[in-house]
Amino acid sequence: MALIGPRQVGKTTLALDIAKSWKAVYLDLEVREDRKKLENPSLFLPKKEDRLVILDEIHRMPELFQALRG
Repeated sequence: MALIGPRQVGKTTLALDIAKSWKAVYLDLEVREDRKKLENPSLFLPKKEDRLVILDEIHRMPELFQALRG
């Protein structure tokens, strides 16, 4: 699922509210440490299969779309 919309309309706020109700992992891809976690998504993401993974600012790592496609 994707949450898309124009800038500054509350997408991050909504995502964080949803995360409170789920067992979620939130990654802000404007933060270097969070981008580093996804340098090899095939190692990171399978460990989180039982959780909602929120990738905020995903446009910072467009190469992730190929890994997420499957």
